[in-house]
Amino acid sequence: KMAAAAAAVPLRVCHQEIVKFDLEIKAAVQDIRDCPGPLSALTELNAAVKEKFRHLRGCIQELEQMAKEQDKESEKQALLREVENHKKQMLSNQAAWRKANLACKIAIDNSEKDQLLQGRDTLRQRKTTKESLAESASNITESLMGISRMMSQQVQQSEETVQTLANSSRTILEANEEFKSMSGTIQLGRKLITKYNRRELTDKLLIFLALALFLATVLYILKKRLFPFL
Repeated sequence: KMAAAAAAVPLRVCHQEIVKFDLEIKAAVQDIRDCPGPLSALTELNAAVKEKFRHLRGCIQELEQMAKEQDKESEKQALLREVENHKKQMLSNQAAWRKANLACKIAIDNSEKDQLLQGRDTLRQRKTTKESLAESASNITESLMGISRMMSQQVQQSEETVQTLANSSRTILEANEEFKSMSGTIQLGRKLITKYNRRELTDKLLIFLALALFLATVLYILKKRLFPFL
């Protein structure tokens, strides 16, 4: 019994190693299937999977050797059947590994093609952008030249307006001087008219007094001749 128990320990360890490497290989195959690239990353994953397959193959061979060393034919056949199952599982893992590699390489190739197309599109966009910038720069230059011409015309018009205002100012000053001169003349004429009116009033008064004196004289003479007794 002690010998059987001692023999069972390596078998259990071997079984555990086989299960462990089988699970690790399945996880690594899934990592390969999900690998976004580049190819160097895929190469590293494949190297790790190869190493795990090497360990798994060694464990299976060790289990097969232990099965052949069993004394009981029933235990021997049971272990050999288990070995065959592990070999089939390993072949299934290898097939899944190849499919995962193929799918990953196709995905990486498609990604590289997409990146290449995007690069071409980017180059075309840059070329288009440069052409658009050049056209925009040309349009801006023409606009600036047009604005410069308009500003030059505005400056010229402003100069003409300033000259016109200066001439108008001189005309207004000359007219003001003339108005001042005319104002003095008008004031002098007003004084003369006022003086003439006063003299005319005085002359009328003198004429009236002279006429009154003449009439009084005539009346006096008539009175003396016609009515001497009065």
